[in-house]
Amino acid sequence: MLFSFIILVLGFAALVWSADRFVYGAAALAKNFGVPTLIVGLTIVAMGSSAPEMMVSASAALADKTDTAVGNAVGSNITNILLVLGLTALLRPLTVSSGILKREMPVLILVSVAAWYVLSDSYFSALEGYALLVGFAIFIGGLIFISMRQKDIDDPLVAEACEDVPQDVSNTKAIAWLVVGMIMLPISSHFLVDSAVDIAKYFGLSDLVIGLSIIAVGTSLPELAACIAGVLKKEDDLAMGNIIGSNIFNILAVLSLAGIINPSGIDPSAANRDSLIMLLATFALVAMSLSIRGTRRINRFEGGLLVLSFCAYQYVVFSQVA
Repeated sequence: MLFSFIILVLGFAALVWSADRFVYGAAALAKNFGVPTLIVGLTIVAMGSSAPEMMVSASAALADKTDTAVGNAVGSNITNILLVLGLTALLRPLTVSSGILKREMPVLILVSVAAWYVLSDSYFSALEGYALLVGFAIFIGGLIFISMRQKDIDDPLVAEACEDVPQDVSNTKAIAWLVVGMIMLPISSHFLVDSAVDIAKYFGLSDLVIGLSIIAVGTSLPELAACIAGVLKKEDDLAMGNIIGSNIFNILAVLSLAGIINPSGIDPSAANRDSLIMLLATFALVAMSLSIRGTRRINRFEGGLLVLSFCAYQYVVFSQVA
């Protein structure tokens, strides 16, 4: 069991590192081939923090562990809002000002409701998976169209995304990092999922629970790092955008993989408990961000409530297992 925990930790570290290298190489190569910085920033760079979830869900689905893949997507969204955003707000209250965030919040509600509906019958079909994936393509296309048309480059969130696009990177270096990422991502995700399954079996945990807990928290570490970095630099929109964008990607791009790769029945708890918790957390995020008082501010008290809610949720998940 100690060996499985070591492999799990090393798997998480390798997964995060390889995702970063993959995104770096892909973004640099796209920039070198003339793709506008705005498009690269809003697609490749923006999806970077969700790359670990995508690979883990794909690996889990390929291993016939659809519950783990679903738990990873749903659990990551719950973790992003309740734990990551809560800890970030405790560190420094967050103020929302980005126009893009205000447009994305209704989208986040819509896709969260769609995720609940997809899981509500405890069966995830390939058709539902493809529908979510089509929604992802529409979302990305719409985001790029609106940003270019309205010149949202002055928007702090867009400006930050564009700043993260690598500059003056040779094609050789970009391709090298792209290949390294492409090789390491599936390998690290494979070992991570296998070690997580071993741990789950040892403690008598279900595939869903291991996805909702250990894997979800582990794959949310990039979001936590990005959010903390954002608030330390007083870039609140970067922190908020990270959470909202990641949650949309997790539903449309990550969750969809489970249904496409391995359509099958899923644990009823995913519909009766976890997807509903995800919806409630999403509504709480929107309510705190778009306050009727007009302040659009998430304070430390609200951050503390989010963290306590995360702890309570994990207690419920594990107590029901016991």
